[in-house]
Amino acid sequence: MIEERGRVLSTEPGAVWVATIRSSTCGSCQAKAGCGQALLQKLGSGSSQGFVRALTDREWQVGDEVMIGVPEDALVKSAIWVYLVPLVCLFAAALLAQALSWSEPQMILSSAVGLAFGFVLVRWHDRMVRSDPQLQPQVIAAALGYSMVSESAR
Repeated sequence: MIEERGRVLSTEPGAVWVATIRSSTCGSCQAKAGCGQALLQKLGSGSSQGFVRALTDREWQVGDEVMIGVPEDALVKSAIWVYLVPLVCLFAAALLAQALSWSEPQMILSSAVGLAFGFVLVRWHDRMVRSDPQLQPQVIAAALGYSMVSESAR
């Protein structure tokens, strides 16, 4: 489980909005000069807070400190869909164009169409799994100082 500490900003039935502090490891990483994450951090709004909607079965008060988590397999599956599916579609379209002996401009256009189709597949998949609670952040514990109290213990 990938965990992050945050503070409850607002509540709604079955979920809470949590403000988290973004922690970047760019300062200690050896590849920070060529890293996309470092570039995105520089281009970002400059805010060090993120706002996350997390599912919960418990009632929380505004200001409570909580630990939210996302299962690792959900993150891996999402990364595969976002990164790998469009690339596979791009290469499949390029290889199909090559097998059909199309000219280079047609192969480039075919690859672009394949990439666009991959993005459409990702969008479709997102709409299909958007409401799956296994893929959404969940409140896993209350954060009390440095100790943790899990939801099931309360």
